[in-house]
Amino acid sequence: MFEAVEELVGEHADLERRLADPSVHADQAHARKLNKRYAELTPIVATYRAWRQTGDDIGTAREFAAADPDFAAEVKTLEKEREELTEKLRLLLVPRDPSDDKDVILEVKAGAGGDESALFAGDLLRMYLRYAERVGWKTEIIDATESELGGYKDVQVAVKTKGGNGATEPGQGVWARLKYEGGVHRVQRVPATESQGRIHTSAAGVLVTPEAEEIDVEINPNDLRIDVYRSSGPGGQSVNTTDSAVRITHLPTGVVASCQNEKSQLQNKEQALRILRSRLLAAAQEEAERSAADARRSQVRTVDRSEKIRTYNFPENRISDHRVGFKSYNLDQVLDGDLDAVIQACVDADSAAKLAAAQ
Repeated sequence: MFEAVEELVGEHADLERRLADPSVHADQAHARKLNKRYAELTPIVATYRAWRQTGDDIGTAREFAAADPDFAAEVKTLEKEREELTEKLRLLLVPRDPSDDKDVILEVKAGAGGDESALFAGDLLRMYLRYAERVGWKTEIIDATESELGGYKDVQVAVKTKGGNGATEPGQGVWARLKYEGGVHRVQRVPATESQGRIHTSAAGVLVTPEAEEIDVEINPNDLRIDVYRSSGPGGQSVNTTDSAVRITHLPTGVVASCQNEKSQLQNKEQALRILRSRLLAAAQEEAERSAADARRSQVRTVDRSEKIRTYNFPENRISDHRVGFKSYNLDQVLDGDLDAVIQACVDADSAAKLAAAQ
């Protein structure tokens, strides 16, 4: 089952030798690439060695048990440990998403439901901000369009690990957890605007894309059309007397990104370029994976109540993820950022599907 691991052990040893060579570190980019691969292989190699050692220990314990029955209990303990290591190694060998270590740009968009949908979009934003705070990530609101009642018609937020783009441990980046949030989120509750106490259903869309580094997407400045315009707030009132808002169009693809939150045109341009670069990376990845029909990448197409991935039922304090059958009755805690159980259910289902496909 683990024959391929021997090749990984050899690759790990080779990387260790190369990284010990000072000349390798003269090229920092190359050294980072080698270090990243070495870090990916280290837990696999360590678990494999423990798995093999446990197998040897079981054989020794069985020999002793033949002469001394007291060793029989140790055999059972070692066999259980080996089963656990076997499962751990199986999970470590699941093909990794190459973007798992990346930071993300998360967008929440109001959909069907008018003002109530915008208020729910605000609730989702707070949920993600509090979750990020719980796990120690950094957040930065890049652009936002508020509704008249205090919600959001559209809001984009950058979510980063403490070390910036990329996690300290392989597979522990923001994308590794938040990629499962993309889709239509449905809410059932009595809106603040409802005077008769009736339960309404509305929806908001969440789009999550891995944030691109400059090396991921090459953008030719000649392919960009940059428009500047005057920023405006709710109701069309001017909030800026200069043309500081920026809209950037990538002409070859038609992808558009804009920003008006910052005070200066230069700052808005930089933020819009970040969004554009991320969207172009997502588009390139989607095109590359289209033939594989990767369902995990499929996110919001239309923010319609019928295309839901998750339902937030306030009267029952219930949250349900329809993709994996997850259900719990602690909606208030989830909205306060306690998202781990919900996300882990998606992670586990994804891993199980990958394991089944690999067998």
